[in-house]
Amino acid sequence: QVHLVESGGGLVQAGGSLRLSCAASGRIFNMYAMGWFRQAPGKEREFVATISRTGSSIYYADSVKGRFTISRDNAKNTVYLQMSSLKAEDTAVYYCAAQVKLPGTRVRDYDYWGQGTQVTVSS
Repeated sequence: QVHLVESGGGLVQAGGSLRLSCAASGRIFNMYAMGWFRQAPGKEREFVATISRTGSSIYYADSVKGRFTISRDNAKNTVYLQMSSLKAEDTAVYYCAAQVKLPGTRVRDYDYWGQGTQVTVSS
C-alpha cells in the first residue's frame, strides 16, 4: 500500500509556471513507476506524464511535450511535475498515481492515486 499526496496547484496566468509535488508514504517508493494524470470538468481523466522507478524512462502526452517535465527524488519519496508555458486548456485537477509495473499511460495501469490538486490557468 502507498499513500500519495499532491501539492503545488493553484491559479496562474497563461504563460506562467507551476511545480506540482506528490509525496509518497508507505511501501518503498522506488518500487513504483509514477504517473501524472489530469481531469478537466466534464472530461475523462487523461495521461500527462510518467517516469520509471529509476527515472531512466520518461514519457509525455503530446499535448504537454516540451512544456512539462516530470522528475523524481527517491530519497525524498517525491515525484514532481514542472509545468511551464501554461495554457488555459491545462486547467484541470492533477493526480499522481503509482504502480509496480513499467511506466504506463492508461488510468487502469495504476494501482494507487492521490486526491488531486487543482490547477487553474487564466487566459
